[in-house]
Formats: sequence, C-alpha cells, structure tokens
Amino acid sequence: MRLPPAIINNTEEVLREILRFTGPADGTLSRYFRDHPRLGSRERGVVAEAIYGLLRNKAVYTSFAESGNGPTMRRMTLLGLADAVGVDSLAGLSEEETEWLNHVMQIDRTLLPSMLRANLPEWLFDKLVARDGETATLELAHAMNQPAPLDLRVNAIKATRDDVVKELAEAPILCEFTPFAPLGIRIIKKPTLQNLPLFKSGAIEVQDEGSQLLSQIVGAKRGEMVVDFCAGAGGKTLSLGATMRNTGRLYAFDISEKRLAKLKPRLARSGLSNVHPVLIAHENDTKVKRLAGKIDRVLVDAPCSGLGTLRRNPDVKWRQTPQSIVELNEKQTSILAAAARLVKAGGRLVYATCSILNEENEAIVEQFLASRDDFVLVPMSDVLAEQKIDLAMDSYLKLSPAQHHTDGFFAAVLERKVAA
Repeated sequence: MRLPPAIINNTEEVLREILRFTGPADGTLSRYFRDHPRLGSRERGVVAEAIYGLLRNKAVYTSFAESGNGPTMRRMTLLGLADAVGVDSLAGLSEEETEWLNHVMQIDRTLLPSMLRANLPEWLFDKLVARDGETATLELAHAMNQPAPLDLRVNAIKATRDDVVKELAEAPILCEFTPFAPLGIRIIKKPTLQNLPLFKSGAIEVQDEGSQLLSQIVGAKRGEMVVDFCAGAGGKTLSLGATMRNTGRLYAFDISEKRLAKLKPRLARSGLSNVHPVLIAHENDTKVKRLAGKIDRVLVDAPCSGLGTLRRNPDVKWRQTPQSIVELNEKQTSILAAAARLVKAGGRLVYATCSILNEENEAIVEQFLASRDDFVLVPMSDVLAEQKIDLAMDSYLKLSPAQHHTDGFFAAVLERKVAA
C-alpha cells in the first residue's frame, strides 16, 4: 500500500524542526502530532520511524544527501522514509528522485568510512576510538544504532514474574525473562500496554533491564531510610519501594515539579505507601540538609549526557558537545558531594549514570574518593554476589548495549566507614 504524498511533507516539516536540536526529539514529535490531529496512527508511525531512522543514521544520510538534485532537507526526508517503508511505498516522487533513491539504497554501507558507519559525531567517535579501539567502537555504535527492546519490571508486591509471563502469554504477547534482572521481562514485539489489566493494576512497569539492575545494587532493605536523590519520573523509586516491601521510608528528591508529577499516577498504581516525593530547589536545599547522616542507602542517578540511551534517544549524540560534558561534570561532582552528606556510618551511596564516557563515570568517583577518606569503594563483583546477580564485573557496573543488550549504564557503590 502506497503512502499519501503528504507524508513526505509532514516528515520534512517535523525533521526541519528536530534538526535544530533545541530540545529532545520525542517532545518535538509529540507536539507536532498534537498540532496535526488529522494524521492517522499508521501515518504517525511511519513519520516517527523515519525520523528516528534519520537521527540514528544522520552521518550516512547527510553524506548520501550531498548527491542528487533538489533541496537537501527533502533528500534527507526521502532517505528516512525509504529506509522505513521502502521506495515503492512512496507516492509523489519524480522519476529522478525514484532513480536516485533506488541507487542510494543499493550502496553497501559496510564499505563506507568508519566514522560514517558509526554514525557518531566526530568528537565522540574519536574519544571512543582512543579509549577502546576502532573495532570495539564500531561494535558499540552498531548496537546503539538499533531500536531498544521493550523491558518490563514486575512489581513484586503485586505479582510474581511467572504469573505475569503466564498472563501475557494469554493476551497473547510474546515475551521472555531478562537474563540478569530477577524481575525483568523482555517483550518480543511492542504491543500497547496501557490497556492491559496488568498495567492498570500496577503489576508491571516499563523499565530497561539496566535500570532495574541499578535499583537492585542499591540493596535497599525492609525498614530502612532510603533516598532516590535524582528521582525524575520515579522508575527506580518504584523499584526501590517494592524491594523494601513497602516498609521503611523512601524519599524521592527532584528539582523538577513536572517530573515528580509524572511519578504520582505511577505511585498510585504501584500500591506503595512508603514513598515520599520531595521537590527541592537544588542539591543543597535545607530539605536535604536536615537528613544529613540519617540515611541507610542513597541512589544518585546523576544528570548526564544520556549517551548510553542512544537506542531510545538517538538525537542525544547530535545534541551533546564536549563543552556540555564539562558542564555536566561540574554538576555531577556537586550532586555527589551533597548526596554523600546524607549517608550514615555504614550506609551506602550508589553513583550512577546512563553515560558511556569515563569523565562522567570513573573520573567523578575517583575524584570524590580522593577528596574523602570516610568513604570506600565496594567492588561491584561483591555487590552483585550479595544480590545473587550472575553478572561478571570488577570494581564498577558497566553495562553495554553491545555486550549486555541493555542501555549503557555505569554505577559505583561507595560505603561510609564506621568510625573506630
């Protein structure tokens, strides 16, 4: 079935706005769809698929678009749509455009220069090659250029993983257990979940397996006082609350009222009563300071580049710059220092990011430990053994889309020494 010619114009219009990189692509796309209610679900799906394909493959498409005739933005749009649905599905093409697209689609992309194949900005490609070598960088880039699977976390206070899998099979929805997260389920295809009784009852939440593992290594126990320092919309908060079996006290701190508002309906579905969302002005807010030295476990899922989430957010690689990373490093250092004040003697502090860059990860932790003699690094191999997670790691948790099929995550576990 051929798509109406207007689809090309719609895709080009929203692409032009997204490529300004003034904000996240998913927000721009959602706003465009709200402003164009006449677009049907199929058309929206095609536009979204073409846009995300363009963002993943922008380096290659930009190079290809330099050939051919006509406006560059239209050629970029045609390449994205052709990759999404095939040249034959596009109506309204000129004979020259059809011939050019068919030619470009036949190019063997494995023969392109490495940086084009990686589809990364030059500064990021060079940084990863210097650290890991070209072969490993290309493997990582290829994995990050694939769409992410849909992972679910079972809410342990409402259901068991076996029961959820059984109910999903009756839907019927194909799924399998995640290999590492004990409550994770990976959906083979991406159905609409919002109308499922399992979702409405709070028995399942959408959460990447890597994110589930972060919550797991916090090691929160029944009756403890725990802080999710940068809670956001609360995915890890809900996971921690369930791990605590709805006991103790769990604070969800965030500086964004809008993000915390997104937590409220999820919290209502979850059945948790031990979660306390708290809006703070900054990391040194008095609401934070009055809990100093009282908290058993603190999770700092720090603001970061998001370069580990490129499977879901491919625009991030084009929006970040070396300078933005430096600015983030200052924020990460400040937040970690503030969160550390909360931890009581013998308590644990988990620093985490969804970044693949050393300067946002190991460098921040090493700098912190060099300035503090009252904290010690707990080897991740020991933490994973405590949690009975069969995953080989050394000092830190380093999850990779290429190796573990999760988003790219980093985490370090720091323990506050008990005074002699």
